Amino acid sequence: MTFSTLRGALRTSTVCVFALSLTSPASAQNNEKLSLGTILLGESKREIQTDTATAVTEIDQEEINDRQPGTIAELIDSAPGVNLVNGSTPQGSGINIRGYGANSTFGSDQKVAVIVDGASVGAEELYRIGTQLFTDPFLYKSAEVIRGTVGSFEYGSGIVGGVVKLETKDASDFTGGEVGFVGTQTFEFSSNGNGITSSTNLAWQPTEQAEFLLNYTRRDQDAQSDGSGNLIGNSAFTLPSFLLKGKYTFGQNRDQSLAFSYSESSTDEKDVPYDTFLTSQGSFGNVDRRVDSRTAALTYRYNPASDLIDLDVVLSYADQEIEQSYVPGSSTCEINPASCAGFLRGRPFPAQGFGTVNADHRYETTKLTAKNTSLFATGSISHELRTGVELIRKERRDANSAPGGVDNRVAIFAVDQMRIGNAWTVTPALRYEHSKVTGSTAPNDGTFKNDALMGGISVRYAFANGFAVFGSAAHTENLPIIDDLGSAVLMTRPEKSQTFEVGASYEGSDVFQSGDSFSIKGNLYKTDLRDITSYTVSGSTSVYADRIETEGFELEASYAMESGLYFDLNTNLSRGTEFQPGDATTAWRGVAADNLQFTVGKKFGDELDLSWEVVADKRFDDGVNVVPGFGVHNLRATYKPQHGVLEGTEIRVGVENVFDKQYTRRLSTRPASGRSLKVSLAATF
Repeated sequence: MTFSTLRGALRTSTVCVFALSLTSPASAQNNEKLSLGTILLGESKREIQTDTATAVTEIDQEEINDRQPGTIAELIDSAPGVNLVNGSTPQGSGINIRGYGANSTFGSDQKVAVIVDGASVGAEELYRIGTQLFTDPFLYKSAEVIRGTVGSFEYGSGIVGGVVKLETKDASDFTGGEVGFVGTQTFEFSSNGNGITSSTNLAWQPTEQAEFLLNYTRRDQDAQSDGSGNLIGNSAFTLPSFLLKGKYTFGQNRDQSLAFSYSESSTDEKDVPYDTFLTSQGSFGNVDRRVDSRTAALTYRYNPASDLIDLDVVLSYADQEIEQSYVPGSSTCEINPASCAGFLRGRPFPAQGFGTVNADHRYETTKLTAKNTSLFATGSISHELRTGVELIRKERRDANSAPGGVDNRVAIFAVDQMRIGNAWTVTPALRYEHSKVTGSTAPNDGTFKNDALMGGISVRYAFANGFAVFGSAAHTENLPIIDDLGSAVLMTRPEKSQTFEVGASYEGSDVFQSGDSFSIKGNLYKTDLRDITSYTVSGSTSVYADRIETEGFELEASYAMESGLYFDLNTNLSRGTEFQPGDATTAWRGVAADNLQFTVGKKFGDELDLSWEVVADKRFDDGVNVVPGFGVHNLRATYKPQHGVLEGTEIRVGVENVFDKQYTRRLSTRPASGRSLKVSLAATF
């Protein structure tokens, strides 16, 4: 599919949406009735973000609970443009957004940012180990996925794929802001892999100004089976996690607050493959691996009775430590050196194992962010101006295939959301960032300095009938990182990216019948990445691609009726081209297959929610790689008794991959899991 075809798809969807807007009786009078609460609108699982030009998807606590995800990757894979690499386990998994992020060699390429309570988490490029997102979905109350570059300038530089923002739970989510103690206990069971999870929340609010939360979650899973009944390698894990969080509100009119959060997850695996992607056929052998992931954030907020001041200051620390030791006799290279001549290059097999010599990793990222939001007007233009400064220090221990060093950065940013009348919204954004990277080992143990000015602009026009059109342009630069210390040339060459987007949206009520609600948003994008330092051409370790072009179309839609019947749909169509030296081109390795996700469900008041979901990928064929298409079905039921002895409990039952389909997604290196029955039991006390 060409970019012109995608443009045609967008035009078609735009015409359909515009036709719907013309036939919709939604008017100012209806909006007034809605605000007065006289119309009860149907509600689907997810709210489409039609009020912004940014491609963003928000997943709230109710949807998190309903999906029963086992990993962070599984938590966000329902957003269009988000694709997983082996998403059902924390090890060897990764997140890919719009063709960037995780791949089968590295778990990250710095073009997807993950933020937890304001802290930047994750590593740069860990060889064959995955993203190391060792944390549990039970710790979080919301997840937000910002796709593309235009909405990313508050969170970092070089973000091409997007941003994943995770927010941990608060005690007041359970106490409702009232003084007292509330506890919850959840048990979750899954048949595939005999998984069992226990999550306990203890929330205490001694006064209206103070609140404290403790969460402890332990997730155990044996090896899963695929749709053919075969065990999936490297799919067993044990993941204990805990969260400690407190908040104190003080000052005149309670206009200040101080909050602290600390979360930790760890795994301790014995005799497991070093290559968590399972693509090296045992050349690296097995290791004993322990992973500790820690995140802490201290947040001060000052929000007085002034439109000009809404200040957040966040001091955060993220620490990821990976210790590995080789299991003797586990590598095919050790058993039969002749079979690994290309790896060993005439050298004897090292006693510590190939690839695992000096293979302990540690990333520590300390960040201080101060951001203020001001509301003011200049003539007929109202502004929501967000300005901020960031001080970032990232330290990495020297390891094999991962040079050590320190990356110190200073960044300032400004995002001004300007509303002009009732129709126009224009949002310019700027970010300036300066980096100083110092290597800790020869030959590149010097100091390298780089800086860049980045920015973008989005424009949105909203018609009075609920229809809106929008577009954006953005430029970002990925400054050289510690991982680039292997080459002095790469340390002076920032990657540069431009992204252009255009789209349309519609949101209305009483569209087809009284009490219904309908929203839809389509987005067409094109990204050009050049001066590449992250991706070498196939078969080479030193020749880098000249340029990468990606383009795609994303669509989100939801429709709900007053009767409780609802429909949710999202789809993503994408293509990519890699331009190599000598004018050669090939399909971009990071592009996922075209996919669609459709859900139909029925809510019976606040008590019962039943849904059926279809997830389908189109057959992928780029002339070199062929991945069969598939369609899998998932069933979910949520029961929350409103009266009687079971009031305060929640019972969830889900069946994933109902027909036990055997398939492997385009970007994954392991087959997907087969049918699994999931049951969750939650109680409040």
